[in-house]
Amino acid sequence: MSLKENLTEAFKELIVKVATGIPEDVYEYINKAYETEENPLAKAQFEAILKDMKLACMRTKPICQDTGTPYLFLEVGDDFPLKSGIIDTFKEALRYVTKKMGILRPNAVDPIYAKNSGDNTGRFIPWVHTDLVPGNELKVNLMFKGGGSEAPSTLVMSPPLKGWKTLKETIIKTVANAGPLPCPPLIVGIAVAAGADMALTLAKRAVLRPIGKRHPDPKVARMEEELLNALNKLEVGPHGFGGRFSVLDVKFEYAYRHPATFAIGVITSCWATRRGSMTVKPDGSYLITSKHLVHEGDNCVVR
Repeated sequence: MSLKENLTEAFKELIVKVATGIPEDVYEYINKAYETEENPLAKAQFEAILKDMKLACMRTKPICQDTGTPYLFLEVGDDFPLKSGIIDTFKEALRYVTKKMGILRPNAVDPIYAKNSGDNTGRFIPWVHTDLVPGNELKVNLMFKGGGSEAPSTLVMSPPLKGWKTLKETIIKTVANAGPLPCPPLIVGIAVAAGADMALTLAKRAVLRPIGKRHPDPKVARMEEELLNALNKLEVGPHGFGGRFSVLDVKFEYAYRHPATFAIGVITSCWATRRGSMTVKPDGSYLITSKHLVHEGDNCVVR
């Protein structure tokens, strides 16, 4: 097969795996939360969540009925032989998984003419962020982001002198006011940057980092831990039923800011955080580098 044909097959496999198989880290932390939760209502919610994960895996069906909007974060090597065709190839795979396999719900709606495209593609959809990097490989991070978890997204342009105080207040208010809407327990992505678009993009990209993996800067890592503890004291709990786990993790990212700006972006990702990654070689061979709950024999296993 040609590089484009191989890449199409790779994208199909990644899309199906992300839509139907919960990532390893999310599965692990939901299990831990279930085992340690003492609130009976919250524990029952975790039990239902775990059952949902296994049903989706066994039947190769979506983890959530809202299969989300596709976001692509690409690292394209200077010498990777296919560049402008990457997005068209992904769209082809997306259409196939939506229309031929029926795994993805059509979620791309034209806001001007109120018409659904029917195949999850459309103007600026999928949304793509591309970094050009040295080398000859293509690295792909794919996220499907549901409408409920996107709704509480928050942007605040704080006066710089009040920036850090505003940041903490904004994060607490975002999670507290969202309540059960984004289907907690959440992964919360936060970013500080010079501009509004930068802050929200970095906050969303921060959610790609696995649960429990701290930012490499020790000061930022401590901030993540402190915010995680503060948010779990809200006791929103799974689906708003209370308990110890309102948030599974907090991920912080930043860019250098302008002296006159302190842009704060906050993104929430629901418990069904659907993300995955793969690496593609110049010849089209590929490796899905993320691990997911998948159907194997009569069971679901992580691989």
